[in-house]
Amino acid sequence: MAVYTEVSTKEARALLKQLKLGNLKAMKGCSGGIENTNYFVTTQLDDVIHEYVLTLFERLTMEQLPFYLRLMKHLAQRGIPVPDPTANARGDLVFEVKGKPAAVVNRLPGKSELSPTPAHCAAVGATLAQLHLAGADFAMSQPNLRGLSWWNETVPVVLPHLTADQTALIQSELAYQTHIAASSAYAALPRGPIHADLFRDNVMFDTVAGEPHLTGFFDFYFAGIDSWLFDIAVTLNDWCVNLEAGTHNPERAQSFMNAYSAVRPLTAAERELLPAMLRAGALRFWISRLWDYHLPREASMLVAHDPGHFERVLRERASHPDFLSATAT
Repeated sequence: MAVYTEVSTKEARALLKQLKLGNLKAMKGCSGGIENTNYFVTTQLDDVIHEYVLTLFERLTMEQLPFYLRLMKHLAQRGIPVPDPTANARGDLVFEVKGKPAAVVNRLPGKSELSPTPAHCAAVGATLAQLHLAGADFAMSQPNLRGLSWWNETVPVVLPHLTADQTALIQSELAYQTHIAASSAYAALPRGPIHADLFRDNVMFDTVAGEPHLTGFFDFYFAGIDSWLFDIAVTLNDWCVNLEAGTHNPERAQSFMNAYSAVRPLTAAERELLPAMLRAGALRFWISRLWDYHLPREASMLVAHDPGHFERVLRERASHPDFLSATAT
């Protein structure tokens, strides 16, 4: 989350009134993330305090947004713990604030777990599998906008900022992923709506009886229709690596995969291509972080991510595919 567009309390009150969400009591800009403007909003309705997130979309358009918001509502209605977008009397989910498309969703309880244990990873794995199954009958369609086509468009833009060694790595990996995407095994991968950005800071936990309790997934604004395996790979690359070195954590990875597979077992094609998709997930976020780091947008609150982290993860995934054999089965 970040703040690119300043929103006044008067402007926020006008939207809250349209949505019948009560009186504005507090409003605070959010500094995490890099894509959209976000505010935590507290309201009071009938003596009850409610917590929401107001988002202004800086890149996504009015035409693109219904996919994300309708997907979140579809999942929420099927019991998946995700933010539920608020509609007005006409059923609209997208509004305009300061000339930007905007939405309001309920704020999930709990906090992000940035030092996960195998128990946290198991909860994420099981819930991700449930999300995939719950989204299988979602009627709307939109591709993963940060998929292979975007990688091919963006790599030439970031190349001037790379060393010769980095250039060789990113170009060879892009060629490898293009080859994988043309394979029959890739065509056989199960597909549907994916989160595509399920990092540690996009999941919330509470503690119940001393045990972690997952309270929700949020920030669905990279979601799209893609292979479920890519979603698994992106999640493994954050939850089940050691952040400093980018190395694989087998205990957390096995806990995640056991829990996911107990809900939705992997197909033969998925087991075959898991190492390649882990590389794809690392490449995707290395490219986007290079782009955001070297070609930043202005924001009043912004924390840039280190692109070198996913370069290290990619090198580890490409150099040691054998350590995934137990996880993939």
